[in-house]
Amino acid sequence: MTDRGRLDIHDVDKSFYVDGAEVRALAGISLSVNAGEFVTIVGPSGCGKSTLLRLVAALDRADSGAVSFDGEPVTQPSLRRGVVFQDHRLFPWLNVEANVATGLLKANGTDAEKRATASRLIALVGLNGFEKAFPHQLSGGMAQRAAIARSLAAKPDILLLDEPLGALDSLTRGHMQTELLRVWQHEGTTMLMVTHDVSEAVYLSDRIVVMDRDPGRIREIVEVPFAKPRTRLDPAVAALTERIVDRLENTLA
Repeated sequence: MTDRGRLDIHDVDKSFYVDGAEVRALAGISLSVNAGEFVTIVGPSGCGKSTLLRLVAALDRADSGAVSFDGEPVTQPSLRRGVVFQDHRLFPWLNVEANVATGLLKANGTDAEKRATASRLIALVGLNGFEKAFPHQLSGGMAQRAAIARSLAAKPDILLLDEPLGALDSLTRGHMQTELLRVWQHEGTTMLMVTHDVSEAVYLSDRIVVMDRDPGRIREIVEVPFAKPRTRLDPAVAALTERIVDRLENTLA
């Protein structure tokens, strides 16, 4: 695992205004993610999960508190903090190879070296043979693989994943979870992922951040003690999933 990629969030608040009324999205959020960790955030809709990810990406600013990355304040977007959204956001006029290569625009190296890097990442996410395919020719899972490869092209120290598998059918989603875990193990990139799927969080994570809402705050941080790769039908894995689901249902109640 890399030594770079530590994230620290300290006492962060964030509010929005809707029709002149203040809505507190986040209150007193403090969280540290160690270099090389895979951490997921779960919670009910409206608890501020995606808002928190946007603050880490510097796509929005906190009202108070601090976000730092490797000890440096987060003040603007950076290629060191890659982002993958639920919508793949590939450029429709570019094929897979060219889309992945856009992540290398600011990288050093010759054109040949950049093509080699793009080819390696395309192979890493299992898209060999689809280099010349355009986004409309890909399935949803394949498009998300291309989006992950593009984000990895810039060699980020942390990858921020905002419900990246949420639009996929259950079979494709399960396969993509395994692929994402394989990419994480191969690249050693720190991962911070938002998901509504508790079983997904238990399958992938080192730790799970369970959030509450009104306002969004951290209710609990759960250590996942099982070695990877995990067996989804393992009774201990299923029991932990059920415990977290029960916590979330209590939150909604």
